[in-house]
Amino acid sequence: MRPLLVVENDPFLRVLQVMLDPAVAPERYAAFADFFAHEEPDFAGYCARVQSRARGLFPAKVRMVEMQAELHDALSEADAVAIEALTIGRDELALAPKLRLVQKYGAGVVGIDTAACAERGVTVLTIRRRANIACAEHAIALMLTQARKLDRLIGRVSAEQLDDAGYPYRPFDRQHTPNSNWGRIGGVRMLHGATLGLIGLGEIGREIAIRASAFGMRVLYFQRRRLPETDERAFGATFTPLDTLLAEADWLIPQLPESPSTRNLIDAARLAHMKPGAFIVNVSRPDVIERAALIAALKSGHLGGFALDPLYQAPMRDDDELLQLKNVILTPHIAAQPRLNALADFADIIEGMARALG
Repeated sequence: MRPLLVVENDPFLRVLQVMLDPAVAPERYAAFADFFAHEEPDFAGYCARVQSRARGLFPAKVRMVEMQAELHDALSEADAVAIEALTIGRDELALAPKLRLVQKYGAGVVGIDTAACAERGVTVLTIRRRANIACAEHAIALMLTQARKLDRLIGRVSAEQLDDAGYPYRPFDRQHTPNSNWGRIGGVRMLHGATLGLIGLGEIGREIAIRASAFGMRVLYFQRRRLPETDERAFGATFTPLDTLLAEADWLIPQLPESPSTRNLIDAARLAHMKPGAFIVNVSRPDVIERAALIAALKSGHLGGFALDPLYQAPMRDDDELLQLKNVILTPHIAAQPRLNALADFADIIEGMARALG
């Protein structure tokens, strides 16, 4: 008898249905084969390899659920559950007499009553998502690109090229001086010793904080719920009121989900409260920052620069105003890449679930 896996209807968690349920709609399978094709052209072969290591779990019946109420309706026959934002507590466990496993699509167990699961003998599995690590690396890369002006300088190594970029060549008197920065590039910065303000210290925010601390940055964070001091020490981050964070940050990274409460959170008033010349890097959701106010702050010079992935519109229009600003870096939603991150994550998840279900 095929096990029943109840899965939260997150776009990525749908991969579990594609890989484990032979009854998945052909159009969904084809869509994911296309989605992964530029990294894994043999998607069928990938699925077959993972399935061969998932005895006892494959083939499964997979039921996708959107809301908590739908989860409740599906639990009576569930052998396992895979969730990201939905919750599993004592009420849910009472509805799930056959449940043996809860898989969290993430490293944290927020929303899962681990004590209640332990009492029931329900295994709880987590995963440190490779895409979250990639997003943190991308954020650091964007910071370094801005700090070192790499977007303006890479490949510009002749006097003519630098002159075109606004740095007319005038040699130093080499009888007396060294020759470093012979292009006289002003405004180059270091991350070491600078202050990073993180709005949101979730899984990606924590990955960013760890890396920023390694660069010698002072890391401030703000969110609705302060972390325990042990977590703050682990991530090298100090809780700070939002207004203080905005005023002190040399670099601001809003790491928040898109929702009515976060849309335009960084508006004209909050941008004005930021330190003059500060930079913003956004690898979460574009609508966290009010677009018109952002452009005005960039044009006025109040903001030193801005980097964004994903974009306000994808693909962008060639005449988009952000593309005309020299202090802006835009990348086409590649922060979480490569796709191999997701493929490896789901191989780990499926094999781990198969072992746990025995």
